[in-house]
Amino acid sequence: MGQPTIKDVAKLAGVSISTVSRVMNNSKPVSPEARQKVLDAIAKLDFKPNELARSLVMRRSNLVGVIVEDIGIEYMAQLIRGIEEIGRVYNYDILLQSSYGNEEALNNSIDFLSTKQVEGLIIITENLTNETLIKLRETRVPFILLDKYHAYKNLNTVKIDYSKEQYKLIKYLYDLGHENVLYIGNSEDNVLNNAKFAGYNQAADELNKENFVLKIDGLSSNDGYNIGKEAIKICKENNITAVTLMNDEMAIGFIDYCADNGIKVPDDLSVVGFGDSSIANIYRPNLTTVSIPYYDIGAIAIRALIKRIKHEEEILLDDWVIECTVVARESSK
Repeated sequence: MGQPTIKDVAKLAGVSISTVSRVMNNSKPVSPEARQKVLDAIAKLDFKPNELARSLVMRRSNLVGVIVEDIGIEYMAQLIRGIEEIGRVYNYDILLQSSYGNEEALNNSIDFLSTKQVEGLIIITENLTNETLIKLRETRVPFILLDKYHAYKNLNTVKIDYSKEQYKLIKYLYDLGHENVLYIGNSEDNVLNNAKFAGYNQAADELNKENFVLKIDGLSSNDGYNIGKEAIKICKENNITAVTLMNDEMAIGFIDYCADNGIKVPDDLSVVGFGDSSIANIYRPNLTTVSIPYYDIGAIAIRALIKRIKHEEEILLDDWVIECTVVARESSK
């Protein structure tokens, strides 16, 4: 005997096919007696519905597409874990694609996932063009966009208040007793950089401290190392005892420069980063930094998307803003 069908279940239970369908999908009321007959027939026949066929009929796939720039980026992996684990709680699986920062690859991924009947999309990118945004809207597939470098009108997202978090970090340094703090950040004009500069300036202004800002082009550990000579010169000329850098990688590169030039961290100079990358707790001295809860961002994003898919989302005027934590370690005192 072949695989039992819904017709076999209906025949054994003595009900119509539509009644079996209503019981399976819990879509319309069915009498307790009829429901029990259907359940008994399903159990006796060991009936397993064709999930692909059901998804085509019900327009439900329980799939969410996730597009990242590069899964090799450390924080991307944490975001994906939050999305996947919480998605499974709601019986959703993910299909993962990487764009590698290429617009054409991103558009191809959107097209590909649309053909797989995903019910929603989460796009994790650091730069989305208006053309791709239009394409996303034209798919009519609910989506959540996670982009820390840009802001988009009429698109609610899960994000960090980088201005507030940078303020907390600078305030922490002032509370330690540092009178002058140098901020080394990236020179590009974008939402993230501007927010961090604003947070630094707010903390300094509130406490009537002088502002010391050094803007550079890069974001890597090499960039942090290469700016070392100029930064140390500024520190010596202005009696600066603490330096905060754009991210952990730059901070570690800068600490390397200090070590190579006889400057002890934190005895001579406190140094802090931002992001709490995995190396921050391995490098010596352990790096004081701001810990970003990437897992939570992914978890909240998938919950918000599922609500959007099920039309359960309330009218939301503001973004979901996630709190970070200053993690004090050996590089500051």
